[in-house]
Amino acid sequence: MKKVLLHICCGSCACYPYQRLKEEGFEVTGFWYNPNIQPYQEYQRRLMATGYFAQNASLKLIANTDYPLKDFLKGILQKDAFEKVRCPFCYQMRMEEAAKIAKEKNFDYFTTTSLYSKFQQHNLIKKMGEELSKKYGVNFYYEDFRKGWKEGIAISKKMGLYQQNYCGCIFSEAERYKPQINKFLTTN
Repeated sequence: MKKVLLHICCGSCACYPYQRLKEEGFEVTGFWYNPNIQPYQEYQRRLMATGYFAQNASLKLIANTDYPLKDFLKGILQKDAFEKVRCPFCYQMRMEEAAKIAKEKNFDYFTTTSLYSKFQQHNLIKKMGEELSKKYGVNFYYEDFRKGWKEGIAISKKMGLYQQNYCGCIFSEAERYKPQINKFLTTN
């Protein structure tokens, strides 16, 4: 049986990809590494939800709970074109860690739940995965998990998993809520 390391951004986004990988005959191990998630209480909520999912789905989970927030912020803020590099830097940081672990622990493949989100830069994630595959000598498993978006949400709600409403970083949180504030201020 082929082994795949599934980088997990949160428990709710893991539901459908985990199910699909099992259907494809993989032995799946989850991998948590998300220094992009802010604030820290949000990070904890998502980690706990991921742990709950793993326990209830009988998913082995490797959790790297290092929280190099400073490294993440330095990486995205030292770039000239912040808006163009923020998400790519985040994908790269997390997927590279997954590729390293996959290599160290002799997995046949690595992949990411970021391929499940309809809000992420899917083609860029695929390209980065392929590049990291060459760099580390571990296959990148690509599947467009977005086709199971609704099914994954239904599974996660049935399990009672925490449903976050922004990607993870403080900037995505601001983008998520700013329109609501602006709408409120213009109507009052």
